[in-house]
Amino acid sequence: MKKVIIALAAALLTLASCGVGNVSVNSGKADKAYLSFSAAQAKDILVTVDGKEYRTETIRVKNWSGDKDLRSLANSIITLEPGTHTVVVKDITGKELTSQKVFISAQEHKMIGLEL
Repeated sequence: MKKVIIALAAALLTLASCGVGNVSVNSGKADKAYLSFSAAQAKDILVTVDGKEYRTETIRVKNWSGDKDLRSLANSIITLEPGTHTVVVKDITGKELTSQKVFISAQEHKMIGLEL
């Protein structure tokens, strides 16, 4: 009986000693949101987001279905912090095309359609 108790205690100590130490885990996605603009033709635009100005161009699409290769359009995508933003879009001559407040969640890519 003594041997069984000693064997059980040894097995318990062996199992309890596994996984000792500091463990660090990194997971999740980056806390970023993405904004881009579409139109019937590609055109240079000036975008002001919360007072910060960006110079970009519209993405020429006929039907935005979400399955576009966004890596090739990286220069036309604005990266923002998630939340509510005031967006003002002007053409190169300074004519205002649209002004709106948009809410963008983390890892969301919001496409705003423009009539040019």
